[in-house]
Amino acid sequence: MINLAEELKQVRFVAIAGHVRPDGDATGSCLGLYHYLKKNYPETDVRVYLENTPQAYSKVPGIDEVFHEVGENEAPDVFFCLDCADEKRLGGFAELKKRAKRVICIDHHVSNGGFADVNYIVPDASSTSELVFRLLDEEKMPVETAENLYMGIVHDTGVFRHSCTSPETMEIAATLMRKGIDAAGIINRTFYDKTYHQNQILGRALLESILLMDKKVIFSAIRQKEMDFYGVGPSDLDGIVQVLMSTADTEVAIFLYEVSPQTFKVSLRSREFVDVSTIAAYFGGGGHIRAAGCTMQGSIYDVVNNITLHIEKQLRQERDSD
Repeated sequence: MINLAEELKQVRFVAIAGHVRPDGDATGSCLGLYHYLKKNYPETDVRVYLENTPQAYSKVPGIDEVFHEVGENEAPDVFFCLDCADEKRLGGFAELKKRAKRVICIDHHVSNGGFADVNYIVPDASSTSELVFRLLDEEKMPVETAENLYMGIVHDTGVFRHSCTSPETMEIAATLMRKGIDAAGIINRTFYDKTYHQNQILGRALLESILLMDKKVIFSAIRQKEMDFYGVGPSDLDGIVQVLMSTADTEVAIFLYEVSPQTFKVSLRSREFVDVSTIAAYFGGGGHIRAAGCTMQGSIYDVVNNITLHIEKQLRQERDSD
C-alpha cells in the first residue's frame, strides 16, 4: 500500500497521467486523485495529463483543467501513472516518466508486470479508481474526487454488472454516494447517454454482426469509411463490444474497428470460460480476464480467424476438463 503523505513530503510538482484514448476509469482515477491532492496539498503544483476525452465526460469536475501536451521543461518530482498496464500505453506522456524523480504506478491490469519505482497493482480490483480510493483519507475527500472515482468504478464494472464487482466495490460506491454525488446523473451522462450518430454506428455494428463457432462467438467490424460516413471517431465506438456481449448464449464478443488500412483495434469480452487477456497478450495487447484488447494487422477475416483459433482452444480445454 502506498503512503501518500510520505511520498509527497516536500514535493513541489506532481504529474498524473492515464493511458492513451482515456476511458471512464483512466479519466476518473486521474481526476479523482488530482482533486484530492489539490485540496490536501495546496502548496504542491498538481497537473493531470490526458489525451482528449469523449464528449460524454465534458461535465466531469476538472476536465477543463487537463493538460494535453507535456511542456518542454516539465519534470515532475513525483509522477503518478494510473490505469496503464505498461509504459507504451502512456503514449506521449511517457516523457513525464523519463523526467520524473519518482514514478508511482497504480493499476489493476493482470498484464502489468510493474514498471515504476513504486507499483500498486491489484488485478482483482474492479478498477484503478477503486485502488485510488483505498489510498485516500475518506474524511479529507472532496466531492469532486468522489464524483470522478464513482464514474471510474461505474465504467469499469459496466454499472456494477461485471464479475470484477466485489462486495468491497459496492461498499466503496456507497461511501462515495454518501459524499452527496449525483450517482444516477453520473451513470446516465457518462455511460448510457449516446449521441444520435453514436446510436447510428451502434445500429450498423449490430446489424452486420455475425455469429460463429456454434453461436458461441459474436463479432462485428467497422471500417474507416463507415466511421467517416457517420461522422464518428474511435471514442464514439465505446460500449459497442459490451452490447454485442449481451447477446444470449454467447461466450465471447469480438469488435474491431479500422485505424489504418489493414490495421484494426480489437476489443474482446468474455462471459465465463475464456480468458481474453491471454489472447490479447499473444497479439501484443493486454487487459483483464473478461475484457481485453490489442491491435492486429490483416483483413477483417484474417484477424477474426486468428482470434477464434485461440478461443476454440480454450473452449476445447474447458470441455475436456468437465
